[in-house]
Amino acid sequence: MVITFPISIWMCLKIIKEYERAVVFRLGRIQADKAKGPGLILILPCIDIFVKVDLRTVTCNIPPQEILTRDSVTTQVDGVVYYRIYSAVSAVANVNDVHQATFLLAQTTLRNVLGTRTLSQILAGREEIAHSIQTLLDDATELWGIRVARVEIKDVRIPVQLQRSMAAEAEATREARAKVLAAEGEMNASKALKSASMVLAESPAALQLRYLQTLATVATEKNSTIVFPLPINMLEGIGGITYDNHQKVPNRA
Repeated sequence: MVITFPISIWMCLKIIKEYERAVVFRLGRIQADKAKGPGLILILPCIDIFVKVDLRTVTCNIPPQEILTRDSVTTQVDGVVYYRIYSAVSAVANVNDVHQATFLLAQTTLRNVLGTRTLSQILAGREEIAHSIQTLLDDATELWGIRVARVEIKDVRIPVQLQRSMAAEAEATREARAKVLAAEGEMNASKALKSASMVLAESPAALQLRYLQTLATVATEKNSTIVFPLPINMLEGIGGITYDNHQKVPNRA
């Protein structure tokens, strides 16, 4: 370096970006027990070896995993894990390939967690399951210098036959609920009609006004036939008909 100075100085200066850190090994030992950077660092040729570590968030896409749930249903579940390296020294010194190790651990943890849940729990509690997987991964990767930021379950695939069975079950449940609601509506309507009949029975004029209102409503629909209801006492007076014994009484004109 002294003989070839200043040409050799360009081999000793390295630039580390803002989102990177450099772990420097000098004669096999980590220099200063911490990563260097960002900026300009000095490396001694033939003595120092440095490894760049990216501190940005990494997206780990978990491929579909064949999982047997607790209620013996075969499903395929895939997800995404977001993590970042917070300790460059631990990521380099404690594990051979930190990204591959995290990827395999995420697959295993996903299968283990979902294998203890039923299908209904998986479909309804995705956020809770994702939080459980995140906690387990964060605890396992702490020694590797990794912090898991988020875990998401993307899709849950179930067999087509099971989908049809679930759809039929849901349709039957909706029909049963609709029948119950219709029955409750009929009961409420009958109670309302009973109350209305009691009110109309107290005032004959109100009944006649209700007749006229019904005729006005029917007339607006442009019907060709209009049925006009008449009180029974009017029929008795006009035709000399009595409905006490269901016999015709002679007209006493």
